[in-house]
Amino acid sequence: MAKKTWKLVMATGLCALMLAGCGGKNVSYKDGDYEGKSSVYENDDGTDDGNGYGVVNITIKDGAIAACTYQTYEVDGTLKDKDYGKEDGRIANKDYYNKAQKANAACAEYADMLVQNGQLDGIDSISGATINYNEFVEAVENALKEAEE
Repeated sequence: MAKKTWKLVMATGLCALMLAGCGGKNVSYKDGDYEGKSSVYENDDGTDDGNGYGVVNITIKDGAIAACTYQTYEVDGTLKDKDYGKEDGRIANKDYYNKAQKANAACAEYADMLVQNGQLDGIDSISGATINYNEFVEAVENALKEAEE
């Protein structure tokens, strides 16, 4: 009986140690407004395909993420907005335009998810907006580095 109790105590202790190791980095943030920018997205072959970069603005209040906005820009600094995906101001390829606008709309969703979740962990990419997701993660990490106490 004592041997079973000892094994149970050891197993419980081991589980507790493993769970403690799973905990995230406990970071506290300074209140304020912080901006983070991603690098220009590059493909595996080193080309950028004109995908541009992302910028987040994060507000920290009482040590937590209280607000976030996320926008993406062309390589030349032009904001990707309602005209993103158009050619010469018109929709030349409806499928391309719709995909571009879907990716653009995901920016607000990523920002909202960050505020609701309070951290990047647990935020998944949205289908059709993976590049925006990668830029978002990098930009948020850069902003939060500035906010760390």
